[in-house]
Amino acid sequence: MWTRRVLLPVVGLLAAGGVVAGLVVGLGGDGPEDAVRAQAQGFLDAWARGDAERAAAHTDDPVAAGDLLGSVQRNLQPTAAALRAGDPAETREKGQDGTSFEVPLAMDFTLPDHGHWRYASSALVKRRAEGEGWTVHWTPRLLHPRLRAHETLVLTRQRAERAPVLAADGTPLAADERVWHVSVWPAKVRDAGALYGALDALDAGIDIPALKKRVAAAGGNDSVPVVTLRDDVFQPHRATFERISGLQYRDATQPVARHARALVGTVTPGTTDKGASGLQARYDGQLRARPATEIVTAHRETGQPVATLAERAAGTGKPVRTTIDIRVQQAAEAALDGLAKPAAIVALDPRNGHVLAVADNPLNGPGRALTGRYPPGSTFKIVTSAALAGQGVAAGSAVECPKYATVNGQRFENQDEFQLPLGTTFRQVFAQSCNTAFVGLRSRLADGSLTETAKAFGIGGEWKLGAASFDGSVPAARSENEKAADMIGQGRVEAGPLVMASVAATVKAGAFHQPVLVPDAVSAPYRAPARLPAATLTMLRSLMREVVVSGSGRALRPLPGEPRAKTGTAEFGAASPPRTHAWLTGYLGGRDLAFCVLIEDGGSGGRDAGPVAAEFLRGIG
Repeated sequence: MWTRRVLLPVVGLLAAGGVVAGLVVGLGGDGPEDAVRAQAQGFLDAWARGDAERAAAHTDDPVAAGDLLGSVQRNLQPTAAALRAGDPAETREKGQDGTSFEVPLAMDFTLPDHGHWRYASSALVKRRAEGEGWTVHWTPRLLHPRLRAHETLVLTRQRAERAPVLAADGTPLAADERVWHVSVWPAKVRDAGALYGALDALDAGIDIPALKKRVAAAGGNDSVPVVTLRDDVFQPHRATFERISGLQYRDATQPVARHARALVGTVTPGTTDKGASGLQARYDGQLRARPATEIVTAHRETGQPVATLAERAAGTGKPVRTTIDIRVQQAAEAALDGLAKPAAIVALDPRNGHVLAVADNPLNGPGRALTGRYPPGSTFKIVTSAALAGQGVAAGSAVECPKYATVNGQRFENQDEFQLPLGTTFRQVFAQSCNTAFVGLRSRLADGSLTETAKAFGIGGEWKLGAASFDGSVPAARSENEKAADMIGQGRVEAGPLVMASVAATVKAGAFHQPVLVPDAVSAPYRAPARLPAATLTMLRSLMREVVVSGSGRALRPLPGEPRAKTGTAEFGAASPPRTHAWLTGYLGGRDLAFCVLIEDGGSGGRDAGPVAAEFLRGIG
């Protein structure tokens, strides 16, 4: 059934040649039926090609015919057309003087989101007034038997609900919700200060100076879009908006991410919502539902529907189910809430690599949790320690930890320039994150040792999570200085929160399990070409526990579950003193959870990332 509504204007002309005409087999003979049929077919061929002017030239009223044909083509926007006039044997003479014939027409249009639309019509073909040749008599019914004067054909589409992105338990991470599109009508603005103040109070990241410039450059009666707000954000400000002249808002329904917003991504709203970023873009073809369609006759002046000629129900998309654990995700987002710096948390199940949480701060900012590339700093000492263990370094080995270590004139130092006394063990330098000790041990390793050891952690392979990811990079050192920097997660070593969470998960599980976010999209996860020896794993687990008990990860000490961790303070940029990213990666000895916290330009791993990690773990309970 069609419902009465005002139709939106349809735009976009169908280019000539934009549709495919049906093939027609030529017919022999010299009787009038052949010529009559040829004239009707000529009209149909031109219409099928999208050439309204040439099709109209086959009629006895080219102006009226061309006008309506153009309207129909714009409104239907067919992608293909197979239009056929009946055979001469099917042509019937009208009257007794042999000057007019009725030709049956078979129409088959392929229309966007609707598919095939087939119907029958007929053409009255008359001998031209001057007696030479034939012409198709023009009437709107030529295009469809139910089309009347002052009407046109229109394809309407009604938005279908997009399939949701789901957590592991079926909870929607993103689903249709009511939203509000806010805009400014420049000509109606009376109190600019109140208007911009109200928009700034939304705390929605609106660039007020840039908005003022856009409003100033717009025409008085233009609508300047500002922001789209979720209903729960909009409603507390609605009363204020109602009092401000020139501030407009209208509601709509579109998919909205409720959790893991940067991961889930956004859609561009419309009759057919299109994924614009994140999982919404990656799985757009699966999530998108074909809209409901109606083909109607409509009044050309008002756009009001008159009669429904065909309709098709909306299709359905298929949900995308992830491995996200809602409770863990909420705890991660809560731990990042209020941070002034960009940050991320990734949590994994060490048993199978399932991604339990992907949180980014700000929530609507770029997704750095899975795709970020950073120097991992001292969190990479987990990998370095595994390599050193293979060369005979044990937790109890005696190691020096001076304030400074110099390599070919380049000075390496510990955070706050601390040093440890003689007789210090490797366990202690790991727990206190002594850079100079690791730099001093570089001679135990070959230039490619870290690259080879990293392979046991899956680094260097191509991961297939079901989402975009950066999978880490540990190239072989090209110089002694580069090798020294690589030992402490600087130099050319790169990782992200996902990678370092996976490093911790590998230590916990005893083997690398490639992270997986969308299981249905991962048929063959990457498998590491090597495994860490059991003795090495035992040492790493002990070292990471020591970090919490007596070292830089003390923020986790009061928590249950025997947390084990490694902090990192990674230098970046050319500032003096250097700016640093704050890291903490770890796992719980008493449950199946590995995690990583990163705070961009966040200071110290132990001092700044540690409390965030502690809050995250407390939030899980």
